Amino acid sequence: MGARSNEYHYETVVDAINELREKGYTDDFNLEANCLVCGIGRFTHEEFEVHEVYRYEGMSDPGDEATVYGIASKSGVKGILVTGNASEIDERSEEILKKLRY
Repeated sequence: MGARSNEYHYETVVDAINELREKGYTDDFNLEANCLVCGIGRFTHEEFEVHEVYRYEGMSDPGDEATVYGIASKSGVKGILVTGNASEIDERSEEILKKLRY
């Protein structure tokens, strides 16, 4: 399943997160070198798929940029990753970067 990007754009990051939670994306993912991590475990780029993506750009400050990802692991863990500006992702592994930018 490919990522769905902005078919519907929620007003705020919080709205997007709340809607994804209602859809079953209940875990919180964090970026680490070469993987995504949540309370249940670690997932390499081969172990997850990005299902939904919502991008937000700061009106007056590019530093207010955020992206909300609805992610599911191949083992069935569904969660949310929220990133700030793109430089946060650039420091991570090449494979994770490619997966998140699709």
